[in-house]
Formats: sequence, structure tokens, C-alpha cells
Amino acid sequence: MSPRPEPREQGTQSAQGQAWDRERTLLDSSPLPSLEDQGRPIPVTIPIALASGIKVVYTTRLGGVSSGDYAQLNLGGKGGDDPQAVTANRQALGRQLDRPMVLVDQVHSARVWDADQGQPQGRCEADAQVTTRRDLALGIFAADCLPVLLADPQAGVMGAAHCGRRGLVAGVIPATVQAMADKGADPSRIVATLGPRICADCYQVCSNLADDFEKRFPGASGPCRFGGIAIDIAAAARMELKAAGVTRIVDSAPRVAAATSYLCQDPDLEELCSHDNEGPSLARRLEDLRRPLCTLENPLWYSHRRASLASKAGEGRMLALILADD
Repeated sequence: MSPRPEPREQGTQSAQGQAWDRERTLLDSSPLPSLEDQGRPIPVTIPIALASGIKVVYTTRLGGVSSGDYAQLNLGGKGGDDPQAVTANRQALGRQLDRPMVLVDQVHSARVWDADQGQPQGRCEADAQVTTRRDLALGIFAADCLPVLLADPQAGVMGAAHCGRRGLVAGVIPATVQAMADKGADPSRIVATLGPRICADCYQVCSNLADDFEKRFPGASGPCRFGGIAIDIAAAARMELKAAGVTRIVDSAPRVAAATSYLCQDPDLEELCSHDNEGPSLARRLEDLRRPLCTLENPLWYSHRRASLASKAGEGRMLALILADD
């Protein structure tokens, strides 16, 4: 991993992306461009090398055209954001990835969509996807729930799962691994990474929910930093992966920590934190940041819990995506 990550990840560039290529040659201390020559947004993303020929991309709150409670790069379509802004953000991300994104209507289930069929037509309720197609990017929405991205590079199979508390209990991870195996993947070859999520210290729940979660995932609950009990959805996911035969885990934290250190210099992030009413100044938030992958702690991420604590009616959604690194 390079000491200075390239936070605005770009796919294969045509004329529309050449403006960014010119900007990227500037010194690290130079302002990052938020729009390209045609006035379209440049999403700020964090790439993770998962396996040979496979990468993961995490979007952040930066680099979009949404405003208010949804600023800036809201990619979710369920909230109260301007649909045209969401569409512009998704189109910008699609141009950056240089391939179609497959998205599903997440409902905290264990249902898996076979993305070899392409983008679902109409409403498709599922919380995981699998594919053998290298021309697609599988996307999982998140704003506290855990995205898990998986690949067997030898078999050419990729998977993505939305792992909230209810989805984990429902068995979304073993369902995803089985769907990948049905396409030729071997669990012993599968490489996985756990994306941004609310951390074990911050996910406060009532005692009844904590007790039920602890029974299902022993050791995945403990004291919350705010008092009471918290649950650890990442620990639960690791248990499920191990039980399904997946033991090769790539840690996203070092890359995310480096990107956070770099992006804290971005004036857009400072401006966003000064107006989002979700906490103190950017400098103060960074002082309190202990776990860069935690959606509640890191101002780069959208967080349902953080927005709720600020008495907001809604918040945006980011995407965690897996795709071929061509």
C-alpha cells in the first residue's frame, strides 16, 4: 500500500476523465477537484486490493451533488434526497468504475441475487449477490451495517453481502458462500474483506437484543462506550465466514486509515463537518477517532446511528463494491 492513497479511484478513462488525470499530477497538498470539466461530480472512493485481479471500492460522503442531510455522495434511493441528485451520483460512480453496477433492494434477509442475470428488472429484494461476470460491479448499500465482499479469483466468482444484525442472524453469509460454491468457488480459496460498519464499542442495543445475539454468536457482545451493551457484527461475520470454510481475510483497516489521514486535509470534508450538525469540528472528530472503519466515528462515512443521535430525519447511503481489477 502506498503511503499516499489515491482517494478518488478512477476506472479506464476517456475524455471525461482526463481533467482528473491532470489534477492528480499535482502535489498532495493541492486541493482535490470536486467536479470535472463537464461539471459532473468526481466521487471520492477508497480502493482495496482484495485478490489477484479483484478489488473492492468503498465510497465516502465526498464527491457528489446531494445536499443537506444527504451531502454529498448519497447513493441510496430510499430516503428523502432529490432523486436527480442520487441519479447524478450513481452515474458519476458508474463512469468512474467503467462498468455497470448491480444493486438490489436490501431487506435484512438471507436472499442472494444471481447477478449473472444482470441488473434486476423492477424491485428485487435481496441482501447478497454473486457473479462470474467481470464486466459488472456488485454493490452493497451501507450506513452502519457491515458489507462483506468475497472472491475466489481462481474460479472467477465474486460475492457481496449486506450484513446487519438481522441479516447475520438470518444466515446471509453462509447463503452467499453457498451461492458462490454453486458457481464453482471453493470456500478454502475464497478471500473476503469486511467493510465500513458501526464498531463493537458503538453499536448499542437493548439487553434483550444483545442476549439473543450473544446466544447466536457467543462472544459478540460487550460493554458499549456510551453505557449499556453493544454487539459486534464484525465478530459475528468472522464466525460465520469461518463456519462456512472461509478463513482468508484481508484487513481493510490499514488502507482506510491511510486514506482517512490523507482526506482529512480535504476542504470539502471540513466544510461538510461544519454544516452536518452531526458532531464537533473535523479536527475534534479526528482526535476522537479510534477505529477508521467505524461508521459512527469516522466522518468519511454515512451513519444511520450518528444521524439519529443528531435527530435527523434521514441520511445518505454509501456503497461497498467488488469488481474485476482490469
